[in-house]
Amino acid sequence: MFNLPNILTLSRILMIPLLVGSFYIEGHVGNWIGFAIFALAGITDFFDGYLARRLKQSSKLGAFMDPIADKLLIAAALMMMVAVERISGLSVLAAVVILCREFLVSGLREFLAELKVSVPVTKLAKWKTTIQIFALGFLLVGEASPKAIPSIEIGDACLWIAALLTLYTGYDYLRAGLKHMD
Repeated sequence: MFNLPNILTLSRILMIPLLVGSFYIEGHVGNWIGFAIFALAGITDFFDGYLARRLKQSSKLGAFMDPIADKLLIAAALMMMVAVERISGLSVLAAVVILCREFLVSGLREFLAELKVSVPVTKLAKWKTTIQIFALGFLLVGEASPKAIPSIEIGDACLWIAALLTLYTGYDYLRAGLKHMD
């Protein structure tokens, strides 16, 4: 039940309170700690999938927990950055679009799983996730970045690109799912 990939996934969930806690550390050190936790969570995300395939330790528990861990981590990062106004103004809309799509696609996948219909992840959705991760990384560092790197501007731009891709891929998944909702 609890093999190494599942333990890595669980560790990612347990990192979420640490990530949230990093927002309460004053000064730039909090930004860098939050970024480090987020990066470590990303590394565990890579290795849990890699090890599950390599060690042939895929499990139903892992298949269930992995996407939930990802969504919880993204949601916590977005919510905290909106709360402390690292994401502000119209960029809050991009964060809301991303959150809404995550819940919509999760619900759709759950519904379709009951019908024994698989919804594979598209390449564009993988690109969306990658750009979203970069956006969150830059925004987590925020004003703590070296002056030569405009982290907030890069993060905001990537967040908007991710939001646009989110709309497109969310619509794509919804359109595919609607075919099975008679």
